[in-house]
Amino acid sequence: MTVAFFILALLTVAGTAAAMGLRNAVHCVLALTLGFAGVAAIYLQLDAQFVGLTQIMVYVGAVAILAVFAIMMTHSPGPAKPAAYSSYWILGGLVAAAVFAVLAWAIHSDSASLQPEVTVQQIGDALMHHFVLPLEIMGLLLTAALIGAVVIAMDRSEEPK
Repeated sequence: MTVAFFILALLTVAGTAAAMGLRNAVHCVLALTLGFAGVAAIYLQLDAQFVGLTQIMVYVGAVAILAVFAIMMTHSPGPAKPAAYSSYWILGGLVAAAVFAVLAWAIHSDSASLQPEVTVQQIGDALMHHFVLPLEIMGLLLTAALIGAVVIAMDRSEEPK
């Protein structure tokens, strides 16, 4: 493992931990964006250019911006309520540890398998030639979801009764 990987891993863990621990929702989204950027940098360091650039475009670019806009559109001014902590945090920690153990075992047991050499050019050709219809349908579904989120977030107090 290189020093760059540990720095990127620390950046990713710090960003996602801050996203879970901060009280301001906008700060949480910005910290989560830092975590997304760290994951994208790790992908790029591992020579997975398509996944890394997709991570940057989709999560850092679109999802984080959409979350900030959604928070700003639905945020009601007023005093912040204290966070209520769940009594199931021990169960949640055990489930997280179990998922981590299963994933670590799967990665460790399959570390000797050969990985296929697929370039970004081949993935782009497949998306634009063979899978163009599913790609367009996904775009329409995401647009419909965005419009639905805006309609739900709109202030209904101005409507006549």
